[in-house]
Amino acid sequence: MTLSIVRNAPLKSLNTFGVAANAATLITLEHEAQLPELRPALAAEPAPFVLGGGSNVLFTADVPGTILRVRLRGVRIVSDDARGVIVEAAAGEDWDGLVRWSLAQHCYGLENLALIPGTVGAAPIQNIGAYGVELSDVFDSLDAIDLGSGKTATLSAADCAFGYRDSIFKRPGPNRLVLRVRLRLSRTAPARLSHGEIGQALHAAGVDNPTPADVADAVRQVRMSKLPDPARLGNAGSFFKNPIVSAAHAGQLLAEYPGAPNYPAVLAGVAARKLSAAWLIEACGWKGVREGDAGVDARHALVLVNYGQATGAQLIGLATRIRASVHQRFNIRLEAEAVLLPTPEGWGP
Repeated sequence: MTLSIVRNAPLKSLNTFGVAANAATLITLEHEAQLPELRPALAAEPAPFVLGGGSNVLFTADVPGTILRVRLRGVRIVSDDARGVIVEAAAGEDWDGLVRWSLAQHCYGLENLALIPGTVGAAPIQNIGAYGVELSDVFDSLDAIDLGSGKTATLSAADCAFGYRDSIFKRPGPNRLVLRVRLRLSRTAPARLSHGEIGQALHAAGVDNPTPADVADAVRQVRMSKLPDPARLGNAGSFFKNPIVSAAHAGQLLAEYPGAPNYPAVLAGVAARKLSAAWLIEACGWKGVREGDAGVDARHALVLVNYGQATGAQLIGLATRIRASVHQRFNIRLEAEAVLLPTPEGWGP
């Protein structure tokens, strides 16, 4: 099958915000057999933006460069022994589909990551996480191709240098495209219930000895109760990262706001505190605010929403004002968790 290349390609159906934008070039990779065609196709744009499910991106305007859409498919069990079960999934597989598949195969460890939108290939780039678990907790390795040299390499967890919603893929270096990911799961993994909301949901359902499937169901229930469905209301989930600040900075904030949520963290190798971006945004009065069709969700202040016809420029304008107000009040500069493309002025590294 020939590689699909479309010029001036519409992107509205390819992003969960549902904003209208065009890419100068859209290349779709569906089979690894197309990789020999890919490098020549990228000759004019050797560093394309790689698009998975479009669930963690805001197109702030038309994209003047190339977008590479990855739709590689396939899931299998690579090994199954006393050390665990290694499950391998192609980069284009739906993440929640993989969670459901693993549970059906009695392979456990992904339950707390249920219903996270996006593709498998995006998971290690973002080091996705929720309800007390991060991808790095179950990660084994991945295969990626260097789009510059054409060489394929296997990367371990150490090679990926995982951090909070971060990995080596977000830092300067070779332009790697993830092809497949391997996860180390278990046949007997105990339920991980450190996050209070999951335990509360299980208790409300009358489940005293939860199975991994019970945990996944509880996670889905909690997520659906808090986060809008992108199929009904355009959004990309959490728009901002929870900020990590020094212990001294957190102490100053907590002295004035003792009820502010905060958690242990590490900043530059030193003990620090992670704060709730949602709490900071809500404290500044933004929860439920609507400006035309751009708004902040009424249930969760961390979620920006498109009520219908909002543009990327309108949404990033709202986000910029939210960010400025949090900085003015708390001296904390929020970082976007969503990828902003093109990157607006003032939002870069």
